[in-house]
Amino acid sequence: MAKSDNNRGKRPSKNFKGGERKKPFNKNFSSRPKQNTPRKTSNPDEIRLNRYIANAGICSRREADTYIAAGNVTVNGKAVTEMGYKVKRSDDVRFDGKRLSLEKKEYVLLNKPKNFITTTSDEKGRRTVMELISSASNNRLLPVGRLDRNTTGLLLFTNDGDLTKKLTHPKHNVRKIYHVHLDNNLSLGDLHKIEAGLELEDGPISVDSVSYIQGAPKREVGVEIHSGRNRIVRRIFEHLGYNVTKLDRVVFAGLTKKDLPRGHWRYLTEQEVINLKNIK
Repeated sequence: MAKSDNNRGKRPSKNFKGGERKKPFNKNFSSRPKQNTPRKTSNPDEIRLNRYIANAGICSRREADTYIAAGNVTVNGKAVTEMGYKVKRSDDVRFDGKRLSLEKKEYVLLNKPKNFITTTSDEKGRRTVMELISSASNNRLLPVGRLDRNTTGLLLFTNDGDLTKKLTHPKHNVRKIYHVHLDNNLSLGDLHKIEAGLELEDGPISVDSVSYIQGAPKREVGVEIHSGRNRIVRRIFEHLGYNVTKLDRVVFAGLTKKDLPRGHWRYLTEQEVINLKNIK
């Protein structure tokens, strides 16, 4: 039987196979019946071990995975090498034998203005430096060392107790540089006396360096010192008969006031934190 003239020259339909037409594909079609699978709920009291270590300020999560695999981490006295392991907030988590705190370590640098005292509270109602960083963190940050009420400049805050101990201990020779303004020009003889070291009422004191500020009057002096004794910079000049009219800490442990206006604060960068922890 001859084919109909109407079908001559026509190609078979793309959906035609074996004499049957294929149903068009529906991307929303599924051959499997829908099942109501309950979602897994996370336990708010649990946290991944690598995140716990990162929040404790030890390293990044990725680096924590490496340390976990190497056996550096124990949970409740047992080494854990399993990736994705979860711990409770009450667990005893240790890194190289040292117990970790879940509280994330934070580091805030303030350019302190005058008329604020370096304390967490004051019974006389005076303004404290804590007011200036109140919006920086929900954690309890404490000042590292202190600046007196009329001294301006760099003041670091953190909840990292180990770092605080390191930065305030004289044996680590933490570098602090002050810009000192005097009521009179500092004589060259007195500058040499400061360089040689002075005997104060509470014992001898020496500075790391002292010099005139380039391009400024000789009543402006730069002093580098690592002593943490109370009001030590002011007392050095008072011992020689000068009054300090302005005192500004411009460098602390390698940190500077660059791009940090007076009365403002900023978080330390990751590299700055690493540099502080590497101080010997």
